Amino acid sequence: MARQEPKSKHLRFLVVGAGAIGGYFGASLSLAGHPVDFLARGDTALRLETAGLSLRNGESFQTARPGVVRVEAAQMAGEYDCWILAVKSYQLSDALEPLLTSAASVPAVLCLLNGVEGEDWLSLRIGREKVIAGSVTTAVGRPDNASVVVERPRGVGLAGDHPLVDTLVAVFQVAGLHARRYFDPNNMKWSKLITNLPANSLAAILNLTPLEIYSRPDLFRLERFQLREALEVMQRMGLRVVDLPGARARLLAIAARSLPAGLSLPLLRRAIGTGRGTKMPSLHIDLYRGARYSEVSVLNGAVVRRAASLGIPTPVNSFLTDKLLAMVAGRVPVDTYSGHPEKLLAEFEAVDRNKR
Repeated sequence: MARQEPKSKHLRFLVVGAGAIGGYFGASLSLAGHPVDFLARGDTALRLETAGLSLRNGESFQTARPGVVRVEAAQMAGEYDCWILAVKSYQLSDALEPLLTSAASVPAVLCLLNGVEGEDWLSLRIGREKVIAGSVTTAVGRPDNASVVVERPRGVGLAGDHPLVDTLVAVFQVAGLHARRYFDPNNMKWSKLITNLPANSLAAILNLTPLEIYSRPDLFRLERFQLREALEVMQRMGLRVVDLPGARARLLAIAARSLPAGLSLPLLRRAIGTGRGTKMPSLHIDLYRGARYSEVSVLNGAVVRRAASLGIPTPVNSFLTDKLLAMVAGRVPVDTYSGHPEKLLAEFEAVDRNKR
């Protein structure tokens, strides 16, 4: 497809999701002069309308004044050049339902969800030709309801055949979002999933920081095998690992698959310490705030589902998925393994032996 030029120098965006990532993209684009509306409800809508949204990026501190479209009046949303989806994967259906039932036409939709299945779901609902895949590597925090903070500026990858992709890359660059164009969305999204796996589900289950996990060879063994299982799925699918903005996914793959443990452990410990260190990952945050759902379903769980269709065993990813979902559902108390990694390791060894 030919590159699609905007009707004016500014694009009009509707941001679905006013959390850290949605706030970061919405505020950045609004501050760059683009008309931005957030789809919001209740207190979130009122807060955006009255106080705007502050963005801190290094020494820069600015307050954006985006528009607000209330969920209850989604049919009044008007026309947009692009919707930006920045919700948790398990919120996707509920977040989009007001728009899909009332909007007369759907524009380009940029999917910034974690995992590798959001784009497929969207394609079934609105048509693959309207979907743009996105992978965010910038780390963003939400210290309070009125601001977002860029913690590690990396960037965002965009991929797909939609004619607006190249224009979005250029617009995002000017807005300081550090965008990069990819031509295979599956390579990009699966490579991002690979970077989401380390010290994520184990950190939630064990209530340990990423650095604590990578300081223990026995826990590192589980970490390495979950990555190897995911990489085996990618290989069988004919995909290749690609580096993402500020995220060296290929080095992670080499360390997990090709290097002996004695070399890969210190290498990954340094990488994890630099990237996450003592900061708790998203799966831990969701679990300990009492969320009823977990994105482990679209991370480790996605590996399990795709592997099953290919006839590939995934004992580690299956174990981590089942265990964390049991904790989220309340079938296993949240503090069961906190401070007791040896208990989890013993259970895994027993489960693994029984499946052999």
